[in-house]
Amino acid sequence: MSVSLMSACEAQSAAARVMARCDALAAISESTDGLTRVYLSPEQLRANARVAEWMQAAGMTTWQDAVGNICGRYESAAPGAAALLLGSHLDTVRNAGRYDGMLGVLSAIETVQWLHDRQMRLPLAIEIVGFGDEEGTRFGITLLGSRGLTGSWPQSWVTHPDGNGITVAEAMQDVGLDAAQIAQAARAVEDIAAYLELHIEQGPCLEQADLALGVVTAINGARRLNCCFTGEAGHAGTVPMTHRKDALTAAAEWMLFVEQTTREHDPQLVATVGTLSCLPGAVNVIPGEVQLSLDVRGPQDEALERLLSALLTQAEAIALRRGLRFSAHEYYRIAATTCDIRLQQALSHAVETVQGRSISLPSGAGHDAIAMAERWPVGMLFVRNHRGISHHPAESVQAADVALGVRAWLQAICALAQG
Repeated sequence: MSVSLMSACEAQSAAARVMARCDALAAISESTDGLTRVYLSPEQLRANARVAEWMQAAGMTTWQDAVGNICGRYESAAPGAAALLLGSHLDTVRNAGRYDGMLGVLSAIETVQWLHDRQMRLPLAIEIVGFGDEEGTRFGITLLGSRGLTGSWPQSWVTHPDGNGITVAEAMQDVGLDAAQIAQAARAVEDIAAYLELHIEQGPCLEQADLALGVVTAINGARRLNCCFTGEAGHAGTVPMTHRKDALTAAAEWMLFVEQTTREHDPQLVATVGTLSCLPGAVNVIPGEVQLSLDVRGPQDEALERLLSALLTQAEAIALRRGLRFSAHEYYRIAATTCDIRLQQALSHAVETVQGRSISLPSGAGHDAIAMAERWPVGMLFVRNHRGISHHPAESVQAADVALGVRAWLQAICALAQG
C-alpha cells in the first residue's frame, strides 16, 4: 500500500483535537485546584470511559482489562494479525501537568483516526493502551498498568496499602475489578509486534536544540545510595583546624568531586546529591557525621557502573586522608532500557521527513516502556516541552509541535506495519 501521509493541514486539525482532549481529561481530577488522577480512583474510570469513546469514534473496539488499563484495537487488513501497540499512561502525580502521559495516548488515537477516515487497514493491527498507573502516586509502586500487560506483577502488590490503608486488592474491588483475575491482563508475546510511546520530553534538550521532536535511544538506568561520612564531633572553639575530623567538609569535598567528575565522564550521565543531614547539627559543634544521598543515572549500565565506582573510590580516599570513615548502601537499582534499533531508525526517518533533521537523546525519566521492554521491542518519540518543566501545572507543549509529532508518528507506524 502506498501511503500519502498526513498533510500539514490535517496535522493541525489533529493537534487541535489532541490539545482540546488534553484539556478535557485535565478536568477529570479529584481536586478542583489542580490535576490529580490516581490509580483505581473514580476519576481514573471516568478518564478511561472518555478515552474509550474517542477510540470508538476512530473505529476501534475497546475494553478495560483486568488491571484497569483502557485498550482499543484497530483491526489489521487480514483480521487476527499481531499489533503495533501504542500507548502511555492516564494517571498523574499530584498537582500535575496535563500532557505527561495523556499526550501519547491522544496522539495515538489521531493516527488511527486518520487511517479510519480513509478506510485504510495495515498488515498489522494497531492497538492503543492508556495505562492505569505509571506514576505510582497512590500506592508508591510504579508501572502497575504496564506490568499487567507483561504479566510481571509481584504477588505482594495486591496487599500493598495506600496512605489510607486501602490495599490494591480492596481498591480494585471498589472499582469493580478482581485482584484474583490480574493474570488475565497479560498479553501473549506473539500478539504484539512492538511497543511505541510518544511522550513529552521531561527535560530541556529539544528546546535547546530548537527542535520539536527527538528519538529516544534509551531510558536511563539508575542507582540510589545512602552514604555516610563519620568523623568526630568536637568543640568549634577549642579543636585546632589541623586536628579536626570534620565530616561535613569531607562531604563537601566529595560533592564537588561528584559534580566535576560526572561532567567529565560522559555528557549523558548525571549524578545528584539530593539530601544532606549533618549531626549533631549545632552551630558551635564540629560535624561528626554527615548522611547524604547519591542518585546516579545514565543510558548505559557499563558507563554508569564505571562512574559510580570512581565516585565511591574517591569518597573512600577522602575519608582516609582526613582520618574519617565512609560507608555507602545501595537501596535502589534499575537497569537502563535500550530502545530497539529498528524502531529508532523508523522514528528517525519519520522525524527527518517532517522536521528536516532528527536528534537522538536518552530519557532521564522512567516510562511504561521500561516494563514493556521486558517482552517486546520498544521505541519512544519525544515532543518538546517548554523549559522541560513536568510534574507541574506549568507543563506546556505547542500545538505546532504536536502536529509534527502526529505526522511523524503516523509515518513511522505505517512504515513499521508494512515491514
